[in-house]
Parts: sequence; structure tokens; C-alpha cells
Amino acid sequence: MSEDHSTLSTYCSTIAQNAKQASAALQLCSTDLRNHWLDQSALAIRENVAAILAANALDIAAAPGFELSDAQVDRLSLDDERVESIATALEAIALLPDPVGETISSSVRPNGLEVTKIRVPLGVVFFIYESRPNVTADAAAICLKSGNAVILRGGKEAAHSSKAIVDVLIKVAADVGIPEHSLQLVSTTDRDAVGFLLQQSDCIDVAIPRGGAGLIHRVVAEAKMPVMKHFAGNCHVYVDQHANLQMAVDIIVNSKCQRMGVCNACESLVIHEQVAAEAIPVIAQALLQHGITIHGDSLTCEIVPDAIIATDEDYGREFLGPEISIKVVENVDSAIKHINLYSSGHTEAIVTDDEAAASLFSRAIDSSAVMINASTRFNDGGEFGLGAEIGISTDKFHARGPCGLQELTTYKYIATGTGHIRG
Repeated sequence: MSEDHSTLSTYCSTIAQNAKQASAALQLCSTDLRNHWLDQSALAIRENVAAILAANALDIAAAPGFELSDAQVDRLSLDDERVESIATALEAIALLPDPVGETISSSVRPNGLEVTKIRVPLGVVFFIYESRPNVTADAAAICLKSGNAVILRGGKEAAHSSKAIVDVLIKVAADVGIPEHSLQLVSTTDRDAVGFLLQQSDCIDVAIPRGGAGLIHRVVAEAKMPVMKHFAGNCHVYVDQHANLQMAVDIIVNSKCQRMGVCNACESLVIHEQVAAEAIPVIAQALLQHGITIHGDSLTCEIVPDAIIATDEDYGREFLGPEISIKVVENVDSAIKHINLYSSGHTEAIVTDDEAAASLFSRAIDSSAVMINASTRFNDGGEFGLGAEIGISTDKFHARGPCGLQELTTYKYIATGTGHIRG
């Protein structure tokens, strides 16, 4: 190992060890203290808006060098309104119920031993994410609120913005008495730092990557600790033969066009062949009016002259921009087969008035959320009533779907006796 790598390895080991020590102290902090930190952090974010925007301007100026897409630049950008949203989100998290210490179940055994199952923090979270400054504050808030120490590693595209936000949060933490090192930001943009930290399984309890396929695959391959994946969102809307066409158009436009650069945006349409001739022209017109490029199968291209013939790769792509794929299928079973083949396991929707089709679709689709006559954009912690989220997991273990405070806890058993011994 070179001297530079040795220094980086030592730095990462120190961060992990500090987080582990902070985690033990943080678990003893009261709910009131953690909420006080959140409320004071919101005030401090507002007071430091000029510094945060100045840091963000440096990131925006450097964006062309990173060859970011328009959608990525949009996610990176901050203004007064978005900074205020960060502050408001911190206050909202403070108002959420604290899951730590919650009794999940309790029983008294025949011998009188009382067994209680309670929620406890996971411990230390290593959160790796890309080019979204607001996620920096959200992740810090959710982790500390749920009693977890957190190590943040943001994308180099948002390095200045993330540091400006974390500096504010750390100062407030020190002021109110949150244990030192409960919140840490990896200060280097060296990609090897991620690899070194992913080896620290003695100190880090879970790694949570939130970003593109390359990041996810790397973390899964290199991590020595459990991983909760916030994977790509190749989300589908299936228009059944018994769909209300106007409802389908409204849902598709909202799912695709409200915000194209987010993981719960629709990227692919699947349409029953019996309604294709009627539905595709209307749907295509609505999408084209929003500047959407259509990648379709042969039938779609016959109906829509502006459509481009779709490849297998197109059906598996998370476009994150003004593009969408369309596939015409024989029936609901074919739709399910197509979606399960190409989906990333995030969110799928069906538009139908047929309860049997909706029931089959919801049972057979292998994704974290199924929407029946509703936009894919609703797969969100806030919309599901969970409050804030650290991501939307496409895993099945330890958590699936929107991951809020409760999903950042595990449990332990407390057995209380009166001198009980086992015979």
C-alpha cells in the first residue's frame, strides 16, 4: 500500500471508530435532545442560507466538468425556496414519533419471566449518495433522530454544498450536546475512501447506497457489512383493457412528467393490445406535448410516427429524463411477465376497473410498491405517511420500500425476572 493509500486507510478507520464510539453515546440521548438539535438546525440553515447558496454556486459552476445531465443539474441546484425546504424538512422530522425504545411486543411466560421486544437503533450508518444536497440534511436528520450515528459520503458533484450543510449541522450538534462524531462527512472525494470504509464492518453496521447502478453494484460487491440498496427506479404503468383512458393519461403524465429525474418517475408503459389502437395515440399526444421521446415496439411505432423503435436495453433503462418506452402486450399475464423481467423492483402501477386484474397484478408483481389507479410518484415516505425517508429500498431484507425512522431500527429482547434460573 502506498503512503497516500496508507494515510487514506487510517483516515477512514478513524472515522469509523469515532462513529462507533459516538453511536454508543447517542443511544443514551433523549428524544427531546435529538428533537432540539433538529429544530435548532432548521434555524441555523435559514441563518446560513447565503453561505449554502454560495457553496452550491461552486458546485453548479463545476457541473459541466462532470458532464451532468439536465436532470442531475436540477437535483444539484439550490435556491432560497429549496434551502427553506431543507429547514422545513428538519422541523418535520422533529415532529415525527421516535421509534427508539418503542415496545413491539411483551408477554409473560408461564414461569413468570417477562419478555419484552423493543426497538433500538441500528448503530452506525454509512450513507453513500450522489449529487443531491438536500439528501445530505435529510439523511443526517433521519439517522440521528433514530439514534444512529452516520457517516455521509456525498458525490463529488455536490461536495461544496454538502460540506456547507454539514458544517451547520455539526456546529449545532456541538452547541446542544449531541455526542461528537455522531455526524461525519467524508472530507475527501477520493473514490478509494468508499472502499476502505466498506471494509469497516467492526464499526459500521449498515451501508446504504443511493444512486446509479454503478454505485450500487460497487457497494454490494465490496461491503463487508449488510447493505440496504436504494436502487434504480425503472417504474412501469400498465394500461389494462378495462382502464379508464382519461384516468390512464392523467396517471401517466403525472408519473412521467411531474419530476422526471426522480426514482419513482415512470420510465416504461405497458399497454393491453385490445386498447392499444385507441389508447396509444391519446397517450402519445399527451407525452409529446411534454417533450417526451417515445421508444416503442413495432406496433407503437406504426401508430406513432415520431416514435423510435425500442431495444431490449431501452426497456431496462432508467431514463431520468424526457424519454419513455412503450410495450404492447397480449394480456395482464404478459404485462406482469414483461414488467418483472425489466423492472428494478421499485414501483409499478396498473390502471384498470377490473378488480380481478388489479388483484392479480398486485400479487404477482415483484416490486416494493404496487399502485392501483394511482401515480407511481406516490411511492414516497411522506406520501405513505411514514414522514421522511432515507431512500426507497428495492431489497427484501432488512427493509423494503420507503425507509423512514422505523426502518433504521432493529430490535432487542429484554427479559425481566425475579431471580429466575433455568432448570
